[in-house]
Amino acid sequence: MNQAVAESINKSLKSSTADYTPKGYHITELESDSIYLDEHFSGNAKIFHNPAVPVLYEQALAFEHGSAITSTGALVTRSGVKTGRSPKDKRIVKESSSQDDIWWGPVNIAMDDLSFMINRERAIDYLNTQEKIYVIDGYAGWDPKYRIKVRVICARAYHALFMHNMLIRPANREELKNFGEPDYTIYNAGQFPANRYTKGMSSSSSIAIDFARKEMVILGTQYAGEMKKGILTIMMYLMPKMGVLPLHSSCNQARNNGDTTLFFGLSGTGKTTLSADINRDLIGDDEHVWTDTGCFNIEGGCYAKCIDLSREKEPEIFDAIKFGAVLENVVYNEYSRKVDYNDVSVTENTRCAYPLEHIPNAKFPAIAGHPKNIIMLTCDAFGILPPVSRLDANQVMYHFIQGYTAKVAGTEVGVTEPTATFSSCYGEPFIVWHPTKYAEMLASQLHKHSARAWLINTGWTGGSHGVGSRIKLAYTRAIIDAIHSGELEKIPTTKMDVFGFQVPNSCPGVPSEILMPINGWADKEKYLSTMHKLAKLFVENFKKFQDKASPELIAAGPILPQ
Repeated sequence: MNQAVAESINKSLKSSTADYTPKGYHITELESDSIYLDEHFSGNAKIFHNPAVPVLYEQALAFEHGSAITSTGALVTRSGVKTGRSPKDKRIVKESSSQDDIWWGPVNIAMDDLSFMINRERAIDYLNTQEKIYVIDGYAGWDPKYRIKVRVICARAYHALFMHNMLIRPANREELKNFGEPDYTIYNAGQFPANRYTKGMSSSSSIAIDFARKEMVILGTQYAGEMKKGILTIMMYLMPKMGVLPLHSSCNQARNNGDTTLFFGLSGTGKTTLSADINRDLIGDDEHVWTDTGCFNIEGGCYAKCIDLSREKEPEIFDAIKFGAVLENVVYNEYSRKVDYNDVSVTENTRCAYPLEHIPNAKFPAIAGHPKNIIMLTCDAFGILPPVSRLDANQVMYHFIQGYTAKVAGTEVGVTEPTATFSSCYGEPFIVWHPTKYAEMLASQLHKHSARAWLINTGWTGGSHGVGSRIKLAYTRAIIDAIHSGELEKIPTTKMDVFGFQVPNSCPGVPSEILMPINGWADKEKYLSTMHKLAKLFVENFKKFQDKASPELIAAGPILPQ
């Protein structure tokens, strides 16, 4: 590690009030650059700067309880009590440079500067008491014009390996040495709780971002996904200021002609499954930016759900879980080290983070041209939305803002009615500006680049859940194939009542009778009452966005009969 890098890291670790001066550096011969901090706190703290993957394995196995190597070579870890994100504990500092840009409310909860500094000092003081600290320097964004430099400082090898996979890694040691000062720094002291009596704290967990200081502080949660989604939140704020559109989406590209498609969808809609196409190259599975020259992936890796995972259902993901991948909260056989992906005794949110290089058809660099199609996915358990609809510009904005899907309630007290779920821009927990800003930018990009937009329902047909049946995956794949070939665009459409969708009259490989939903329902009166119920849910949910919505945008939603 050269002097400039060492000074940069020590600058990041200097507490706001603790008075210490670096006394010198001990350079080890390890591939993982490391230095000793001053003796003000622990006297022997060592920094591992962008260590090699085997070093992180060694550190996790030796010092982190619950770590093991699976039969395929992945590292198994535990994230402690928190096995998922804590959105109610997320805060953004309300300060003059950004406060007028932010959509304040239950998604973006304001925090004052003093509370942030208390948490920041608490985190840095904790990190400075550790015998080992891991520093990962990397990039968010594959396009050099828009990428930001990110530094992660943490006390767990698990967190370091996670961000080694999820950030874009410097190409070589020389690039790392010339990394310079980060644009944003993440202080992850997740093992140490926030003080619940600090103003604005809702629990002992805190995830806080300060856009003025360009810092993120994590306390009281060891769930690694907070770092990944924190970076997405930062990009969701920064990119519109640069005139480009950040998106919570997956992206793939045809090998023969560069035809690019963006997929939007909430959990359970099939976004990951449908974007993983053996005939197309994967750009990324979760976070992208659409610029004036095309699309680029924000990340250097993938973060996949593992519940019920099998090679038969998800071969690319299953085979990506090998040496270098980090598995969170899974259960494995202690003798064979084989993972049981069906065991959800720890959590249903089992996950794996692995680098893009683990996907055989991943494209490098992860940059694509302008999308020819965007596909919005929903799993409609009410059985009302068509398997495929063509959207106009206002419908795109409306349904992008709504971000609708539906889930089936559990068996508790016999409840089986579907439950509507709305998440603005298909990623409400991570958006910073008002949803209409992202929606208007999306509509502009679609118009500028003559892209087509489609709404695809992967949910139920012939009735709601419990009466109808799930739309076959083969039918959905046939629809997407027809979109990519351009054939579906040529087929005449019929306008659907109430929702106003343009529904294709036919589609190769799909039974025509399921394309217009009413035709598949035996009980037409039940269909109409269910459709009106769903439409009212749409209208009610959109009320929170109407203050910044045009009359044309409001009219793009369902129109109920008077």
